[in-house]
Amino acid sequence: MKLQSNIPFDFNKVKELILKSENICIVTHRNPDGDAIGSSLGLYHVLLNMNKKVKVIVPNEYPEYLQWLPSNEKVFNYSTQKDEVKKIFESANLLISLDFNELKRTEKFSEQLENISAKKILIDHHPYPQDIFDVKISDISVSSTAELLYETIIQCGFEKYLSKNAAICLFTGLLTDTISFSVNCSNPRTFEIASKLLAFGLNKEYIHKKVFDNYSESRIKLLGYALSKKMVIIPEYNTGYIWLTIDEQKQFDFKIGDSEGFVNYPLSIKGVNFSALFMQRDDHIKISFRSRGIIPVNEIIKTHFTGGGHKNAAGGEEYKLNIAETVKKFVSILPQYADVLKQD
Repeated sequence: MKLQSNIPFDFNKVKELILKSENICIVTHRNPDGDAIGSSLGLYHVLLNMNKKVKVIVPNEYPEYLQWLPSNEKVFNYSTQKDEVKKIFESANLLISLDFNELKRTEKFSEQLENISAKKILIDHHPYPQDIFDVKISDISVSSTAELLYETIIQCGFEKYLSKNAAICLFTGLLTDTISFSVNCSNPRTFEIASKLLAFGLNKEYIHKKVFDNYSESRIKLLGYALSKKMVIIPEYNTGYIWLTIDEQKQFDFKIGDSEGFVNYPLSIKGVNFSALFMQRDDHIKISFRSRGIIPVNEIIKTHFTGGGHKNAAGGEEYKLNIAETVKKFVSILPQYADVLKQD
């Protein structure tokens, strides 16, 4: 079976594995975003309606603005529930991996996943999926994993198991990965799927407010500080970046998810085609890249740091250098990409 991307997928195998599995485990990547959590909980509700025993596991905590989603309280956090998660892995017949292309993206339990006896399904929209899964539904042309998951549900004949709760979660995945339908959504099919999800009686304004207009006062003040004090524009390379130390984050009572979207702000400046965000963590520097047009930030981050992603949106880490050294390294590589950075 093929989707609009014309890639052949074995949806029959996905259907077969789901139907014959009783205990199903859903996992997603470290630092889960809206697409990761929305897809995971969306599939959770579908499988629950099929009378499956299903568990959702995340490697670590995710932002508060996603913790309102239906059945959020059912999610297992490996960081705080290691023993429970180990038992879930041991009893699982089927592992469904969502929104990541390599097991190392789960970081804390990647080795356990590699050695798990359960069959493995991947549903994801990132390039270069690892060749360890029994079935791969991988398509970089779609807007989000939520969109690809919806297509998978339909192609498997599981549409009757969709519900309002599942639709809320999947729509949230679509909404967040497209940044409220502003990027990665030129294909009309994305809006067709959004329409079908809304038809379950969703309140789009309510969901949007929960995700995008539900920040703390300290988060807004941190954004103001980042833009006024820590944003640097390099006009000769059409590049902008923001960097924040741990001490600066602590000044504004930083919580997981507070820097979400910061990397996009330099791109709103006329002439900026490449944007970066550097956030100091206890043992590494978290890096986010965004770009316009032909600038392949996934290749740039993969070449010079540890990470990957999409052509215009990628993320990664730096473990050896401190934050000042990481920023210096970033600036030093820009001349290598001068031709693509100076596009109109």
